[in-house]
Amino acid sequence: MFSRVEVRHLQAVLVLAEELNFTRAADTLYITQSALSKQINEIEKQHRLHLFARKNKKNAELTEVGHTFVEEARSALLHIDRAVQLGYAVRDGRDSVLTIGHSPDADQSWVSAILAIRLHLYPKLRIQLISEFSSELVRSVMSGELNLALVTAPPENSQITTAAFAQAPLYAALPQTHAAAQKKDITLQDLAKDDWILFARRPRPVVHDAIMEAARREGIAPKHAHDIHTAQQAVHLASEHVGVAILTKSAVAVGAQG
Repeated sequence: MFSRVEVRHLQAVLVLAEELNFTRAADTLYITQSALSKQINEIEKQHRLHLFARKNKKNAELTEVGHTFVEEARSALLHIDRAVQLGYAVRDGRDSVLTIGHSPDADQSWVSAILAIRLHLYPKLRIQLISEFSSELVRSVMSGELNLALVTAPPENSQITTAAFAQAPLYAALPQTHAAAQKKDITLQDLAKDDWILFARRPRPVVHDAIMEAARREGIAPKHAHDIHTAQQAVHLASEHVGVAILTKSAVAVGAQG
């Protein structure tokens, strides 16, 4: 049996959960503060749920119940919006668009596999690709801007569903004179005494943190990590004996071309 929950009430809860201030939330919703308070009171009373703890007349904070409710309410509104958009597409005879994000660190063969998908039940399905760093892609999935995304090591978050798609090894770019240069398989221990060349954490926190966490598990503390932003920089510095670069497969391919 479905609970009777009005969309405007869900919107009110989500905006207040974001602002935690009745005045700002009311301004965002283009309603009065008293109207917002009434909507919040209505949904709490109707379903006997204490979603917000009022700190004073203006400020509030989410209760434990409220946190759980907000996570599910956000997903519900996204599904409602998508249902409406798909309905419009069918009514107007337009193509359905599946918006997929992919990280520049993702293996490009995965992107090719996605583009090759053909669904007989959706002959007019059109795939739109958007490239962005993993952290931005996760936020876009949560906001509903993307239907799904191919990312490296997604964070644990109850607002998204993740599934392992493939495993991708890391690669090392070494000077030709390095002791491990002729080895087919290299471990982090082979690079323990070297300076490391890594993508800067700010645009690529997932890849950077995954490498440093793997080093920590191995008991390795790199003497120095050089921050770079492009694969070409990494390969160039490695060739100049500045250090060893640890890269994703896609970055190695780009660096080799450069």
